[in-house]
Amino acid sequence: MLAVRPALPSEYGAIGDLTASTYLDEGLAGADYAATLRDVPARAAETTVLVAELDGRLVGSVTVATRGGPYAEQAEPGTAVLRMLVTDPRARGAGVGTALVEAAVATARTDGCLVVRLSTKATMTAAHRIYERLGFTRTPARDWSPLPDLMLLTYELPLAFCGHCGEPGAHEQCRRKLVLDPPRYCSGCRRRMVVQVHPTGWSARCVEHGTLTS
Repeated sequence: MLAVRPALPSEYGAIGDLTASTYLDEGLAGADYAATLRDVPARAAETTVLVAELDGRLVGSVTVATRGGPYAEQAEPGTAVLRMLVTDPRARGAGVGTALVEAAVATARTDGCLVVRLSTKATMTAAHRIYERLGFTRTPARDWSPLPDLMLLTYELPLAFCGHCGEPGAHEQCRRKLVLDPPRYCSGCRRRMVVQVHPTGWSARCVEHGTLTS
């Protein structure tokens, strides 16, 4: 049985070993990054570290930063950042990576984040398929290079959309307009809402998420 949960301190060593060995063995990181991959206590102090168990055996991990800090890659407030997704090669094909990303997204929602972002190497094609299947989209304008010889691709998954303009996130100018006007877009799915204005208020209906009323 596959289960995902927060990591226990007693598991930090095993998580670090799995992450470092997998990244190094598969050419996803250099030896100079191994110490960072192994230092689970440091990132657990700043983030949420999740683990996947398959039949009682630790088979994967992901880090999700929802409160800013050194593991959030300079993300703005309200943004969650996924880091260091890893699956034990012996457990590939069991849905471990998908379950970890889904749990990380759920953590971001619980912590009130509006969008989830991540950076990935072009060679991490298996991870890309997971992200895209779960609704993440490429954001080429955010691609960046932390080192001269390393280019990282970026993805994002909006968790909430502006009810006024339909764009991801919340915007102060739109928020002021929504004090008086009904929302035009569903905050959960970005669908255009069916709006009706009444003498005493308004209603806005999304075919997927129901009706809001003033």
